[in-house]
Amino acid sequence: MRDAYLILENGVVFKGRSFGYDGETVGELVFSTAMTGYLEAITDPAYYGQILLQTFPLIGNYGIIPRDFSSISVHVKAYIVREWCQEPSNFRSEGNLDSFLCDMKIPGLCGIDTRELTRVIRDNGVMNAMVSKTPELSDSQWAELRGYKIVNAIAAASGIADGYGRLQSNPFIFESRIQSAKFTVGVWNFGCAYKLLDGLITRGASPTVLGFDASADDLLAVKPDGIVLSEGPGDPAEYTRIIGEIRVLCNKSIPVLGVGLGHQMLAIANGAITDKLPFGHRGANQPVKKLDSGKVFVTMQNHGYTVAPGSPPRNALMSYINLNDYSCEGLTYTDIPAFSVQFEPTDSIFADFFAKMN
Repeated sequence: MRDAYLILENGVVFKGRSFGYDGETVGELVFSTAMTGYLEAITDPAYYGQILLQTFPLIGNYGIIPRDFSSISVHVKAYIVREWCQEPSNFRSEGNLDSFLCDMKIPGLCGIDTRELTRVIRDNGVMNAMVSKTPELSDSQWAELRGYKIVNAIAAASGIADGYGRLQSNPFIFESRIQSAKFTVGVWNFGCAYKLLDGLITRGASPTVLGFDASADDLLAVKPDGIVLSEGPGDPAEYTRIIGEIRVLCNKSIPVLGVGLGHQMLAIANGAITDKLPFGHRGANQPVKKLDSGKVFVTMQNHGYTVAPGSPPRNALMSYINLNDYSCEGLTYTDIPAFSVQFEPTDSIFADFFAKMN
């Protein structure tokens, strides 16, 4: 390992050691508070274009397990940890984190005071950063760093593999792993993770996944019992064509479940606006409260945008709130059979969706 540096947009420099791929890169620096699930994180399409910092100090101790991936590809621009485990121990492991990142051409940085770095992001908000071989940047590198912006993220991050591991991107791409299904669900893929599809399949639905470039007519042609607007990366307000197509779906009396980015775009389609959060919600310990029952759930989340306070659609009721910052975590629509959540769906969310399809 050699010395390497993380240089923030505000000029702060952190010195560490390089592991994984020996290279330089620029991305939006964000942090995750999850204690486990590093494999799911680095392969999560919602991290597209971002440099991911793990707050938990030891990463890589159970190795590389492809069955736990969120998608077929790695989507982070770089990976920042306090310490990575060189000798993982797990009977399912097929390798170590260092070699995997090297194969995927993803730079890693370790030996950094991740606690202090997290404080910087928490106090100043997410910002661009560069993994560099030197602590000094040229004028052109500073321009690249400060001008970096995540755009067209859905197109880059929404590739998915079918049941046989083949990378697909066209409509009608996922072959269900069950022979007989009670429901057909059209899944509009904006960066869909495998876990969402598994949640549908294990409960008796056959998901037909359509690409991000599909239309409302394409989804309706599947003759679905319900439609899922998937999670994904990027600024929801950027995707104006998709939002227009979602408005068409809202007039078809078909049950709709929005998740993550899908939740945000469904809200915009019904008149809401979205804001960028200071440092987002990323991790497996995000507390949300269900307003009608008062029950609290600890949820998995990965997003940087939210439905703006005071802007939920007039035809929707707030169903969940985040107990850390009281931001919107879910909406239930009063005039269409649609509802949405900002977090990874729980058993009760799937149960509500299947009840609507019934």
